[in-house]
Amino acid sequence: MAETISMPKLGFDMAEGTLVRWVKKIGETISKGDVLAEIETDKATVEVESSASGVVRKLLVDEGAVVPVNHPIAIVGTAEEEISEQRTESSGEVAGDGEKQPAVSDLPSAVNVQQSAISNPQSSIPNPQSSILRASPLAKKIARERSLDMSNIHGTGPGGRIVRRDVEVALAGGTNPQPATAISQLPVADETIPLGKLRQAIARRMAESKNSIPHFYVTHEYKADALVALRSQYNQIVPENEKLSVNDFIVKAVALALRQYPNLNATLNGNSVLRHGQVNIGIAVSVEGGLLTIVCREADQKPLRQISGEVKAMAARVRAGKVKPEDIEGSTFSISNMGMYEVENFAAIINPPEAAILAVGSARQVPVVAGADGRQPELGIGWRMKATISVDHRVSDGVEAAKFMQALAVYLEEPLRMIL
Repeated sequence: MAETISMPKLGFDMAEGTLVRWVKKIGETISKGDVLAEIETDKATVEVESSASGVVRKLLVDEGAVVPVNHPIAIVGTAEEEISEQRTESSGEVAGDGEKQPAVSDLPSAVNVQQSAISNPQSSIPNPQSSILRASPLAKKIARERSLDMSNIHGTGPGGRIVRRDVEVALAGGTNPQPATAISQLPVADETIPLGKLRQAIARRMAESKNSIPHFYVTHEYKADALVALRSQYNQIVPENEKLSVNDFIVKAVALALRQYPNLNATLNGNSVLRHGQVNIGIAVSVEGGLLTIVCREADQKPLRQISGEVKAMAARVRAGKVKPEDIEGSTFSISNMGMYEVENFAAIINPPEAAILAVGSARQVPVVAGADGRQPELGIGWRMKATISVDHRVSDGVEAAKFMQALAVYLEEPLRMIL
């Protein structure tokens, strides 16, 4: 029986997505879990997997169309079964301008040929934009629609690839940042840079968070000597691709501590608090134009090696623009780690609808006072790391947050607890 594939909802605030590219075409065989299309959300370019196996019978929206969540985008069925016109019409096909129009398969053949030529650089029909520079499909489409010459655009994407933001800057009359060659060549005029979709989403959500959530903050300094030593010993005996980062230990420690303080692994739901059964840790990753949160699910149940491998794989997909929906949705608590930038301490804004976020600074060697149990105190050098938790005061209070930070110290300062 034919099954309708809909635009997925990735995150609680997603309302729509742009269908960037069809990976499968009409008439092609597809298996459940195969990538059907690529969509662009406010956060990233995401691969949409088919929820059914069979043959792609209908593509209900055009490439470049902005589609509301849960809106049908394709029909998968058997090669022989009949797809009723009523089913196709009721799906409400969305064109690039947001208006309903016939499904791609019902368009005149000349239009289909032209679209195929645009998306396929091997087509015999020439596409002047496709052979000029390396550019994303969406960047090419916008440039083509606005008759923009891309030859003078400097790409800021991976490997110098021209991405959507570069085209938007050019259309706004701005210039992309060129590689620095000499001080005299630096721009001196004012420059207006339009916000990309990701930065707009970040601005909207963070403003909403700060305006509607009463934040409070608790900072704790952790002894990191044992963590640094254990990580160093471990990484000396494993292959390069299996080495652990300090952040891997932090993810595991936070997940275990949240089991003791489930009120911080929660969401405010009206006059009640929803304590999540799973501990899904969101990890902020720097991407072009902003930050994206990837999600390590049930981190309290996984060994450090598995956490490390999953986080590496998700981060690689994010930076390659090949995100899976499950990579970025469903976090219950977030971590923002700026330790790699030599940041001593900072506070992060809560990622709605979560109740808290942990901001982590660098593990640093600093002067410390050593000596206990009646021994004479001595000045020495030790590893220390500061972290600050931001908490929704409607859900929790300072005492609970402080106890959580103490529980976190047990794991970070005695890291063998996370391995044994």
